[in-house]
Amino acid sequence: MASNRPQSAKPCPCGYGPPYPECCGRWHQSTDPAPTAELLMRSRYTAFAVGDAAYLLRTWHPRTRPRTLDLSDSPRYTRLEVLETTGGSMFETEGRVRFAAHYLDGDRPGVLREHSTFVREHGHWLYVGPV
Repeated sequence: MASNRPQSAKPCPCGYGPPYPECCGRWHQSTDPAPTAELLMRSRYTAFAVGDAAYLLRTWHPRTRPRTLDLSDSPRYTRLEVLETTGGSMFETEGRVRFAAHYLDGDRPGVLREHSTFVREHGHWLYVGPV
């Protein structure tokens, strides 16, 4: 059954709480950086969930970033669990976030678990890769 709530009133896929436009959508639609490593990780999860490859590439460290990113065969992400955050505050330059991203691949459920490394360069947090 479809929801009667407008898209803008639905909670953000990252699970943080506010609706998408007030949560991760604000980072996707602007050049303003997410202020912490955890918020960048949440916004990147949401970018996978909504199919925003441009945002993912823009927030990927140039050293590890792929040349292109095709999300057409991606699973459907259903829930994010942030399990641990180390560093990554507005006053640090490195951070790590351990998470579990739940998804459906067709009708088969799965979980992607990762402990990600982030660095802040020139005021912008960037995803480097798994620890």
